[in-house]
Amino acid sequence: MSMSPLIAVHMTAAITATVIGPFAMWARLGMTKRPKLHRAFGYAWVTMMLVTAISAIFISSGLGFNLYGFSPIHLLVPLTFFSLFGAFRYLAQGNITGHRKTMIRLYVGACLIAGFFTFAPGRYLGDLLWK
Repeated sequence: MSMSPLIAVHMTAAITATVIGPFAMWARLGMTKRPKLHRAFGYAWVTMMLVTAISAIFISSGLGFNLYGFSPIHLLVPLTFFSLFGAFRYLAQGNITGHRKTMIRLYVGACLIAGFFTFAPGRYLGDLLWK
């Protein structure tokens, strides 16, 4: 199975976001706050999430329910954009709790849960792993 450059970019950005996310959260936990590290990891994570979401728009699947090349997993694209926008709006308003909750939910939903389902049999990475 060969991998297209688009899928390679998408997969690399998604894996990088999954790895960077905990570091961004760690930098704001505990007694020692590390705002510069949090901001650096946070911007890197947001960049990887944007690359992942934008590249996903151009990936289509011929499997299962499909409408004009888009499957239900493509609903994560606008959800990612709206979540990132909302998280930064919360930050601009000084609502750190709203920012934190939005970013954690996006990480869990888009990186962990969606990432888990990419390894299902019948999906590209699932087939690479299980065959």
